[in-house]
Amino acid sequence: MTAPLPLHSQELVHETSRSPAEPSAQKPVADTGAAIARVLVQGGHVTEDQIRYARRVQSKLPTPKTLTSVLKELGIISAKQLREVLIANRLEVRIGDLLVELGHIGLDDLATAIRIQKESQGAKKLGEVLVESQFITEQKLLEVLSYQLGFELFDPSPADIDRELFHKAPPHWYVQHRFVPVKRSTEGILVAFADPLNTENRDAAAKVFGEGVLAGICSQGAINELISAFGRMQARIGAEGPDEQTVTGIVNSIIEEAMKTGASDIHIEPMRDRLRVRFRSDGVLLHHKDLGSDLTAALTSRIKILAKADIADKRRHQGGRLFFEDRWSGSTLDLRASFYVTVWGEKTVLRLLNKKSHVLNLEEIGMLPKVLERFREEALDIPSGVILITGPTGSGKTTTLYGCVSYLNTLDTSILTAEDPAEYLIDGISQCSLDPKIGLTYEETLRHMVRQDPDIIVVGEIRDRFSADTCIQAALTGHKVMTTFHTEDSIGGLIRLLNMDIEAFMISSTVVCVLAQRLVRRVCPQCAEPYLPRPAELLRIGYGVHDLNGASLMAGRGCSQCSYTGYKGRVGIFELLVLNEIVKDGLLNKKTSYEIRKLSVETSGMVTLLEDGIAKAAMGETTINEVLRHVPRTGAPRPINEIRRSLGI
Repeated sequence: MTAPLPLHSQELVHETSRSPAEPSAQKPVADTGAAIARVLVQGGHVTEDQIRYARRVQSKLPTPKTLTSVLKELGIISAKQLREVLIANRLEVRIGDLLVELGHIGLDDLATAIRIQKESQGAKKLGEVLVESQFITEQKLLEVLSYQLGFELFDPSPADIDRELFHKAPPHWYVQHRFVPVKRSTEGILVAFADPLNTENRDAAAKVFGEGVLAGICSQGAINELISAFGRMQARIGAEGPDEQTVTGIVNSIIEEAMKTGASDIHIEPMRDRLRVRFRSDGVLLHHKDLGSDLTAALTSRIKILAKADIADKRRHQGGRLFFEDRWSGSTLDLRASFYVTVWGEKTVLRLLNKKSHVLNLEEIGMLPKVLERFREEALDIPSGVILITGPTGSGKTTTLYGCVSYLNTLDTSILTAEDPAEYLIDGISQCSLDPKIGLTYEETLRHMVRQDPDIIVVGEIRDRFSADTCIQAALTGHKVMTTFHTEDSIGGLIRLLNMDIEAFMISSTVVCVLAQRLVRRVCPQCAEPYLPRPAELLRIGYGVHDLNGASLMAGRGCSQCSYTGYKGRVGIFELLVLNEIVKDGLLNKKTSYEIRKLSVETSGMVTLLEDGIAKAAMGETTINEVLRHVPRTGAPRPINEIRRSLGI
C-alpha cells in the first residue's frame, strides 16, 4: 500500500473544482512556465532574448511542449540549474501545474487525476491520486514537492542517520509526529518530515532538538522503515552487548567504518611487522589503521568463514561472497571477498556491493548538455539496437546503465535484466541476480530472457563470445539491448567485439552507440581556490598557454571536510560514439582505430574522454592532473573553446 503523502496544504496541493475540459484549464500551466521563466531571468540564468527565442521555438513545434522543456532541450538551462532555482524560489503554483510544466505528467494525466479526485469527494489528495494511478512515482512527486514547498528532499538510509540525535527521543515519538532526525549541519539539525507544513510536528521536533531545526521532506514509508531499523538495532545491541576486542568485533568495526565513510573496497594487507587496513574512497586508497601482525591469520579465517571459503587452505587464492548486517542500522551489505596468497600471509580485499534504491537521473550523472541530448535522441529513443557502456572496473558504468533504465522505465515497457549481482533495485522492472551455484548462469538466463516478450534487455556485462552473440541476436530481432563492456574507450568497444569474432557487418547493423566513461575526483567545494597550471601540465596535454583561455581552473588546498586531499566526491567524464553511416562504413572497411576515431570526431560530433575531462577541469569541477591520471591519451585535444562548442557549454 502506498504510504500517505505529505499533501496537507489546501492552497498548494488541491486543485480547484473547475472542469478540465474548460478552455481556461490550460492557463495555469502557461502561468507556471512564465513564473519559472521570470525567476530564471531574475537569477541571471537566462536572458529575456533567450526566453523569447524559446517561445518562438515552442510555438512552431508539431507536438506541444512546455516552455521549461523547450529551455532544457535547447540547452539554455540544465536540469541541475532548474532544480536549484526552484528550490531557492518558492513558487506559489499548484502542484499539478508544476508537474505538467516540468514534463513529469501530461495535461491529460492531470485532467484524469483531477476527475478521480473529485469523484472521491475530497477523500484523496491530488498527489495520492497521481501515485496510485501510476501517473508518477512517489519519489518524483516528493522531489517536485520539495521544489514547490522549498524543503530539502531526503531519502536517507539507516547508515545516514546520526545515532546520537536519534536516541534523544523514543521511537513512538517519531511515529506519532512523523519525522526522524538526520544529521547536524553548521546551520542546525536537519530533520526529515513526512509533512513539513504541519506546525504541530514542527513544534514537537523543536521541543526535542531546540529551535535550530531545518525541515526537509521524506516519504512516510521511508520514515517508518528507519524507525523500524533502529528498533531492531536496539534489540540486537541489547542482546549482544559490545564486542570491540574480539576478532569478530574487529572485523565488524572495519566493515562498519568502511560503510560509514562510503568506501568501495577494503584492503587488509599483511606486512612484515603489521597488518595494514586501507579503504578505497573516491577511487583512491587511503590508510585507515594498522593492526598487529599476530591478528593476520585470525582475521583472515573469520572473513573466510563468513564468505564460505576454505579456511584450511592457505596456499591457493580464493574468492567468496558474504552478507554483512550492520548492527547499528539494520541494513544488509553485500560484499565480494578475494583472498590472495603473499609472502607475509593472505591479503584480503572486500568489495562493498550495497543494494542501492536511489537511481540517479540521467541529468545527474554528469553528462554535459549536448552529449546528454544526443545520447537520448540518437541512442535511448531508438526502438532497437545495442547500447554499450564501457570503462574499467569502478568507472560508474552500472550507475549510468540504471540511469538509462530509469529513463526508459514506463508502464507500457517490459524490461528484463541479468545481473551479477543486482546492485540497484528498481520498481517496475524484472531483475535477475545470477547465482552459478544453483545453475542460474549467464548462459541459462540469456537463453530464457528472449522468451519473456521483453521490450528492453539489460545484460550486466558482456563477458564472452556467447553473451556478445546473444546481445547482437536480440537486437537483430527488434529488441533494445543495454549492457556494459570492459574496454578503454568507445572505439575499443568496437575493436573488442571484432576480436571476439563478431562480424563487422553484424556490429554495424546492431550497435547504436558506445558510451565510454571514467570517474574522476571532484574538487572539494569547501577549500577550492583558483590555480594556474604548470608548464609541465600543459605540455602533457599538448596545450599552449592560450589554449585554455577562459577556463576557470580550481584546486582544493585541503581541509577537514575532504580529509586534506583537496577532493570530495567524484564526477563522470564521457565519450559518446554514435555509429552514423560514415562510421559504420569505416568499420566495414576495417579502418584502424585512429581512422575511426577521426571519422567520429569529424562527422558524429564525438568529444573524446580527454577533451570532456579538460572541459570539466575548465569548469572547476576537477583538475587536469586528475583527468590525466585516469584517461587514455589517444591524440592531441582540441582547444578549449572548440571543445565547449562541441559540448554545448
